[in-house]
Amino acid sequence: MAKVPAVLGTDDFSIAELCAARIDGDLVAIAGAWAPIDEPDVPTFRALVVAHSAPRSLIIERMSAAWVLGARLAPPARAQFCVPIEARISVITDPNITVREVKIQASEVDAYGAVRCTSLGRTVFDLLRDSSAPDEQTTFVVASLLEEHLELEAAVRHRLEHTARLPHKSQAMSRLDRASASLNRR
Repeated sequence: MAKVPAVLGTDDFSIAELCAARIDGDLVAIAGAWAPIDEPDVPTFRALVVAHSAPRSLIIERMSAAWVLGARLAPPARAQFCVPIEARISVITDPNITVREVKIQASEVDAYGAVRCTSLGRTVFDLLRDSSAPDEQTTFVVASLLEEHLELEAAVRHRLEHTARLPHKSQAMSRLDRASASLNRR
């Protein structure tokens, strides 16, 4: 018997078949995709879910990457992706996806199977500087990521302090300070 893929969509089965399997308890709907109920909840699975309907050239980032890394309970309503600034991609009109062009090094991207996601350090760096995300939510997610990787705070702080002309630098430092303080209270 063939193994069912970890993440399914309407390319695999009709919506009626997917809904019937969900009602039967065989599948669960998650972030616009469908998955077998017994699929292990690991970063590779979460990356596949986020990237299910997105072009493979995109890199999962910010809150979507935080979910992949286990710092959020659920993926954001709009999946967040980036591409290197020198990449050539066509316009993406999917309303469930946001894409931004960024300057990113190959070392700041991790692979989860065929899906790419920003590294832990890059994810924290981007979250701290994201002025569109609420401070409280960002601080909580960053603290969750720092809690598991204690050496990460010093590395991110060093990068923030030593990057010239960095947009939202003071906001990022303030968020990092609050995330760090919340860790000390835990």
